[in-house]
Amino acid sequence: MFTSPGAIALKTPFFSIYWYGIILAVAFLVGQFIVLTLAKKEYNDKSTIDHIYEIAFWALICGIVGARLYYVILGFDYYSAHLPEIIMVQNGGLSIHGGLIGGILGTIFYCKNKKIDFFKYADLYALGLPIAQSIGRWGNFFNSEAFGLPTNLPWGVYIPLNNRPIDLALYEYFHPTFLYESLWDIFIFVILFFILKKYFFKKQGVLFFSYLILYSIGRIFIECIRTDSVLNLFGIPVAIIVCFLTIIVSVVALRYVTNCKSE
Repeated sequence: MFTSPGAIALKTPFFSIYWYGIILAVAFLVGQFIVLTLAKKEYNDKSTIDHIYEIAFWALICGIVGARLYYVILGFDYYSAHLPEIIMVQNGGLSIHGGLIGGILGTIFYCKNKKIDFFKYADLYALGLPIAQSIGRWGNFFNSEAFGLPTNLPWGVYIPLNNRPIDLALYEYFHPTFLYESLWDIFIFVILFFILKKYFFKKQGVLFFSYLILYSIGRIFIECIRTDSVLNLFGIPVAIIVCFLTIIVSVVALRYVTNCKSE
């Protein structure tokens, strides 16, 4: 069993640096490095590399805004009464689903404006995103959030009393669901990079929709043991509903792109 060292990496009289921010920055840089490395290998032209840098900027901005906006909207009852906390992203509260939606929309708008193929770049980022997410999930560890039900397993994580749900306050150790998702993201990368990329890289869109399907499948199972669902609809966490919808749309889209002729 293990315990988080705390959310603050460095504290000064003037400001604090949070592990959450450091880890997200590392996640972004590593993911971007993977995308650039693949682009240089598969395309090796200056135009593609330039577009990747610009997409990274817009996708990052739109992704952060989308991640926070999505989380705040789902938790509107709380944030409507605590307005100053809306901008306190250092305390967590960035939804991956919101980040994906924001990042995808930002990339679509950029590609449409530049008149370039969205799926070409979506496939490249589909190979970088799983590793970035795998690293980023460890921000939850330092914030003592995104954990699951109580457990006595050796890898249970200690959660401070003030972070525990009220009805589980007597328990100390919980499932590290952030760890489960981190490992699942690595598995997704292995499947996409070592198997699907080999056979389907030229069929643009296959890697992107496969990533969405694989991530959603894992998230459904992980969400079933999480304790921090921001919003439930008919007793079902909204994240599970979004995952099911994502799978349905992606399967239909995947069927279409796999039937298209390779370039």
